[in-house]
Order: sequence, then structure tokens, then C-alpha cells
Amino acid sequence: MSPLAIFFFFFFNLSLATNTIYNVQNYGAKSNGKIDSSKAFLSAWGSACSSTSASTIYVPRGIYLIRNIYFNGQTCKSNAITIRIDGTLLAPSDYNVIGNDGNWITFENVNGVSIYGGIFDGQGASLWTCKKSKKNCPIGTTALAFYNSNNIVMNGVTVQNSQMFHILVDGCHNAKLQGVKVLSPGNSPNTDGIHVQSSSGVSIMNSNIGTGDDCISIGPGNSNLWIEGIACGPGHGISIGSLGWESKEQGVQNVTVKTVTFTGTQNGVRVKTWARPSSGFVRHVLFQHIVMSNVQNPIIIDQNYCPNHESCPHQGSGVKISDVTYQDIHGTSATEVAVKLDCSKTNPCSGITLDNVNLSYKNGRAESSCVNAAGKASGFKELTSCL
Repeated sequence: MSPLAIFFFFFFNLSLATNTIYNVQNYGAKSNGKIDSSKAFLSAWGSACSSTSASTIYVPRGIYLIRNIYFNGQTCKSNAITIRIDGTLLAPSDYNVIGNDGNWITFENVNGVSIYGGIFDGQGASLWTCKKSKKNCPIGTTALAFYNSNNIVMNGVTVQNSQMFHILVDGCHNAKLQGVKVLSPGNSPNTDGIHVQSSSGVSIMNSNIGTGDDCISIGPGNSNLWIEGIACGPGHGISIGSLGWESKEQGVQNVTVKTVTFTGTQNGVRVKTWARPSSGFVRHVLFQHIVMSNVQNPIIIDQNYCPNHESCPHQGSGVKISDVTYQDIHGTSATEVAVKLDCSKTNPCSGITLDNVNLSYKNGRAESSCVNAAGKASGFKELTSCL
């Protein structure tokens, strides 16, 4: 054996030796889907967290009932914890058990956590039914939440049937979500697929998202977001906002959304802000290489956002929208007006670019509508331009 081969042999085995595996079943987790395994998962986390070297929490095949879990990384010695899941994590079927807890599974102040595989099932259907009946129901929980965390990876994870949001990334830096599946019916209320706010360096790639609300929603305080290779539908599209509810609010900037297919969604790419004074802004945004298939509002800026049409402010949005580019967007609109730019009457949109945007309606030309919007348009074939 050559010296180089000997080096790699010992290096590989040393890596295995320094990566300790913590099997949740060794801590008492039961895979029958009937016995609460929350304490076992927390015990495995405690062991991995206290390790000074890389460690792996392993969840074997089976169904694990989880009431709710809070993983706190503030005192962790390890900054390389892998959670490898071959099974399914199941929320309680009774929505009252966790319905007012905010989140079902929470990670906070963690660094270097990677989750590979697994199914997170929020069992939210009974709560959705309660909400539709307009009874006195809990608000519901987010299935999987990350707060104030860095260097996060989610790969090959499925999150389904959440009571409310499926995945939340809040106050995080450098989070990579890849190969994620989000699955909920199109009529499930407030079930955003992935919501990102107050974060930077977040990428969401090669993922399939179908929900009853936004596939991806981008809240205040985000910068340097990269979204690519997404299949969205059913759902309400990919939205920046809603923004501008608070008078003092952080803006959104440097966002790229590319190579996305929207199928039968309420919206395609959307920016939505409340019509009230705010210090917020949206700038340096690129929507590129996007296919629309029977989408109700393929391209929309709505600065008079008021979803329930009750007590709407009507003051003029203070959120300044500038330097937004729509490039190579084609397909079919389910409504005649495929592009609707309804900008603020007090703070008009500027630097809007429509480049090679071609959307049809019923095999004919679709229309566009612009209010308080300035910019340029080129490369139109099947769409009339309002810029």
C-alpha cells in the first residue's frame, strides 16, 4: 500500500471514530407511533450537544410520536451535529395538545446542525376542519422552526400536514434547504411552505412545495436569498411580504428567484405590502426563468394588500419597491390580466424591468396593468405591456 493510500485509510477511519452516533432508540424512543418519544429525542440531543467532536443523532425506521421538542444549542460544545432520519416524526392527532405552543419542533441558537431525510407529519387536518367551521380553535403550530441559528442544512426532508407554517427560518445566517418536500392540500389554511424572515444567506433549492398558502414567503429583514429549482403548486405562489405593517420595519434586498414552475397557483411571483406608512423597502430582486401554468396572477405587485378586505388602511404604502427585474417568464394565465403592478400612491415603484415576459390567456394575448410604476419593458410577444 502506498503512503498516500495509507494516509487516506487512516484519515477515513479516524473520521468515523470521531463521529459518535446517538441512536434515539437507545434513549427509549419507541417506533410504534403511540408512545411519546419526546424525552428520548431530547436526551439524544443532550449527548450530541455536549460532545466536543462531530456527532450524529440517528432515527431508525418507524413512526415516532413527538409531543413537542425544543432543541437549544446555546450551551452546545459541538458545532457539527447531524440528524439522520429514516423514520417519521408524528405530531399528536389531537390539535389541542400542541395547538397553542407556537411550534411543534424548535431549534434555537444552534450552529452547524444538518438534518438529512425523514418525514415530519404535523397531522393538521382536524385543526383545518375546526377553523373552516369557525369554531373556537387554537391558532396552530409551525411544524419545524429555526431561530437565531447559523450554518443550517436540510436535505431530503419532507414536512407535511402542518397545522400552520411548515418550515420557519427566523434570524438565521447561512441556511441551505435542498431537496425539501412540503405537502399539504390546497385548501389547508395558513399553511405556508417555507417562511423566511430576518435572515441572510438562505438558499432554497430543488424542492417541491404544495400548500394552502404561499409556497415560499419572504418576510421583513431578509437579504441575500437564493431560491432555485422550485415546483410550486397548489398554493399562493412565492411572495415577498406581506411587508409594511409596522411603521419601523427592516427591508428586503438581494433576492434571486429562478427556474421555478408554478402550476395552478393563486399567484406566481408576488410582492405584497400594506397601504400604511413604513420604513421598509424591497430592492435588487430578480425573478428569472419561470414557467406559469394556469396561474391566476402570474406577476403581481400589490401595495394595497388587505386579504380580508376589512378595516383596510388605504393610506399609501411607505414600502419603497425598486430595481425589480422579471426576465424570461412565460406560460399561461388563468385571468386576462397576467401582470398587475399596483404600486404605492405615496411611494411609487421605480426601476421595474419586464424582459421577455410572454404570458397568454385562453390562447390569446394577456393584458398587463400598471399603476404608479415606472421602468422598462422589452421582448413581448403574447402580452401587452403597460410600462
